[in-house]
Amino acid sequence: MATPTLDTKKLTPDKHSFAMPEVFDVKTDRGLDTETVSAISAYKKEAKWMRDFRLKSYETFKEKDMPKWGADLSVIDFDDIVYFLRATKNQERSWEDLPPEIKETYDRIGVPEHEKNWLAGVSAQYESEVVYESVQKELTKQGVIFCDMDTAIKKYPKLVKKYFSKVIPPSDNKFAALNSAVWSGGSFVYVPKGVTVSMPLQAYFRINTERFGQFERTLIIAEEGSNVHYMEGCTAPIYSTNSLHSAVVEVVALKNATVRYTTVQNWSNNIFNLVTKRAIAHEGARVEWIDCNIGSGITMKYPAVHLIGEGASGEVLSIAMAGKGQVQDAGAKMLHLAPNTTSRVISKSIARNSGTSSYRGLVHINKGAKGSKSYVQCDALLLDDISESDTFPTINVHEKNTQTEHEASVEKIDAAKLFTLMSRGLNEAQARGMIVNGFIDEVTKEIPLEYSLELYRLINMEMEDSIG
Repeated sequence: MATPTLDTKKLTPDKHSFAMPEVFDVKTDRGLDTETVSAISAYKKEAKWMRDFRLKSYETFKEKDMPKWGADLSVIDFDDIVYFLRATKNQERSWEDLPPEIKETYDRIGVPEHEKNWLAGVSAQYESEVVYESVQKELTKQGVIFCDMDTAIKKYPKLVKKYFSKVIPPSDNKFAALNSAVWSGGSFVYVPKGVTVSMPLQAYFRINTERFGQFERTLIIAEEGSNVHYMEGCTAPIYSTNSLHSAVVEVVALKNATVRYTTVQNWSNNIFNLVTKRAIAHEGARVEWIDCNIGSGITMKYPAVHLIGEGASGEVLSIAMAGKGQVQDAGAKMLHLAPNTTSRVISKSIARNSGTSSYRGLVHINKGAKGSKSYVQCDALLLDDISESDTFPTINVHEKNTQTEHEASVEKIDAAKLFTLMSRGLNEAQARGMIVNGFIDEVTKEIPLEYSLELYRLINMEMEDSIG
């Protein structure tokens, strides 16, 4: 696949793409070495075990090869990236106490309004660290913990150490190792046994600085019989230089727990979005990934569920939309490692204006995982003759008494539908947007209303840009 070429003249700015003046309390020099890794740990005043973990992970990063699939990542210059930038000295619990530049950023995006209306808790990360955090008192009384990872390591070290890097070790891949070496920020969620968090928890990640790397680390632990929905939103301004976003997300769903993780990503086209997400589902547990990828120059992301307990289930519902200069290489991994486990993957890929959108997935049914069932549906929509859509499924079945299904379809936008809609007063961009919205409806109906409305708005903007 070709490496995307950024053409800022062709990008349509939206309410997320603005840039603010750079503000920082601490900022490392560009480049990565043991001194930078040690400096990040020192700035955070971490315990020796974490400093040692970072340094060992850095050595693993140097040893690991770049991925040999998907987009060409050879243009990433690891020596031209800022790996740590602390925007403020203190984390705030009131939007009014944030520095003016940061407060205006979140006001313009609308995060404070979302918090007031429909969220149980909010964490806002600006550059490397969380600058704002709030959680409803009722949740705290129930024993729910929702804080940034830096705070969790200091306040709940035994709980964090029990699960941290156990789902995704540094040796998993080069970018997991990089994250493990330089991680900063991210969310920690702990839901006690039998507790249901009735409203979503939200984290918002913002990159403002040029040639910057954001490496948040998120860990979610859902105890037996608990239920939680965690959502994240991601944006960055448009620059003519590339930045790197490389997160690690670990989810542990214990017996009969339910975890839903929703992402709506609208990174600007100068972002390399290279994320490792994985969940462990114990007996009777359920994990759902809802993954919506609109922006970035390159996205490579394959949310996974390891079904290790009998009766566990996993689901991935994903949307990937690629425009000019974009490569969306996304998908899912489902590993059936216990009997009577079930998985479902619904992937919707859209490509326009020479973009490339691909589904890359794995279904693995282990020996002994009797009675397991898997269903995968990959649908691709091409909006013109110069875009590309690919499907790369891998299915490994090592047990006879199982059921696997895989469906894939590719279609071009229907000229008859387009004509019918335009004959009823819509312009071409509006008509195309309506067709695309109908195409992705199976996924968007699973997203909270506020997020689905934002997703529709972003897609309609993309349609207007492709026509104009």
